[in-house]
Amino acid sequence: MTLGRAETRTISIARPPQQVVEYLADPRHLPEWAPGFATAVDHDHDDIWRVHTEGGPQRVAVRVAAEHGVVDVVSADAPHLGLFTRAVPNLTGAELIFSLFFPDGTDPSAVDAQMVVVGEELRAVRERVESGR
Repeated sequence: MTLGRAETRTISIARPPQQVVEYLADPRHLPEWAPGFATAVDHDHDDIWRVHTEGGPQRVAVRVAAEHGVVDVVSADAPHLGLFTRAVPNLTGAELIFSLFFPDGTDPSAVDAQMVVVGEELRAVRERVESGR
């Protein structure tokens, strides 16, 4: 079994976890909160979506377990790769948790740069959910 480097970031959101999950569970919102990844999103079939990126289209699966606050946006071809999210109660609001895993040997500066982007994405989700957009 091979393990990668795990990186997790969180942000508090002044809305219930269910509202956070509802927003994240709709892949069409990806270009709003992750514009560096997704420029557009089209439905492919079932839970598979085609995400248009600067590097070309990517097929992703959005795995939702709303009752557990889970929304994972993973590669349709390699479901162990992607963004793993949890929205958990934080008193009357939510704490949104984003976790990513990097292959062993990934350049630490690349990980750091990606985690800066993750911070921006978390803030964008908070802004969208709190404003009701």
